[in-house]
Amino acid sequence: MTTLKARLAQGEFIGAPGVFDMISAKLADRTSAPALYVTGYGTVASHLGLPDAGLATYSQMLERIQTICEGVSKPVIADADTGYGGLLNVRHTVRGYEKAGVAAIQIEDQQFPKKCGHTPQRQVVPTAEMVQKIRVASDARSRDDFLIVARTDARSGLGLDEALRRGEAYVRAGADILFIESPESREELQIIGRSFDVPLLANMVHGGKTPLLSQDELTAHGFQVAIYPSIGFLAVGHALAEAYAAVVAQQPIPVGLYDFPAFHELMGFPDVWAFERLYAESPQPSQGEIHAR
Repeated sequence: MTTLKARLAQGEFIGAPGVFDMISAKLADRTSAPALYVTGYGTVASHLGLPDAGLATYSQMLERIQTICEGVSKPVIADADTGYGGLLNVRHTVRGYEKAGVAAIQIEDQQFPKKCGHTPQRQVVPTAEMVQKIRVASDARSRDDFLIVARTDARSGLGLDEALRRGEAYVRAGADILFIESPESREELQIIGRSFDVPLLANMVHGGKTPLLSQDELTAHGFQVAIYPSIGFLAVGHALAEAYAAVVAQQPIPVGLYDFPAFHELMGFPDVWAFERLYAESPQPSQGEIHAR
């Protein structure tokens, strides 16, 4: 498998659909997408039923991220919020994510508890504090193909100029990919794109603050990575709401359903059946043979 770092070095555009559980991960893994993005919002929502507001712990997130990494073939970019604490926590988080099989870890400069980047009242830490986190993250990794995604949330509260200044500082500190969260216009995306010569990440949140651009448009503006964190859980939420309402009302299901035999195959039942056929052919020992042993 070609690494995420190698794909970026070759100039490939990385469009990563958001996944949040193993069903979404397996389905996304079957597409032609070059990478997957484990969304913190979706993972916290699906596991805890809570808002993306710093409520999930490092261990809760790591367990789910590791399961996803083990169950897919594509490189995984994973949300790590603020690094789950101070500098020592950041080092621990980077090592844990790397060991879990993550290809790129995303760390942001919000104050704890953090909030979703497309919700209000977010506060950021001083630039120097985030710079130290990036330095620690860069030093903590053991593989040079494990990438650090530095995200700044300064645009919403402090303006685009401050976000650009922070971006420059984070790149100097060792960030491999720069993520300036929630620009609010095409013009702001263009400014960001021409301000840096490192891989830039665009957060394409359906229903969010940033305009949704095609990958060709993002490439033209200077971006090389796009994540789509909300598309999966919004699609699932809509489909389930429609289907459950129809079942309760005893009405025809208004949404398409995944073919049940095909879902068996997606979940790996053919391997189970093959295993059972193989070992069902082996004669079982009699009670006397068991006692003789």
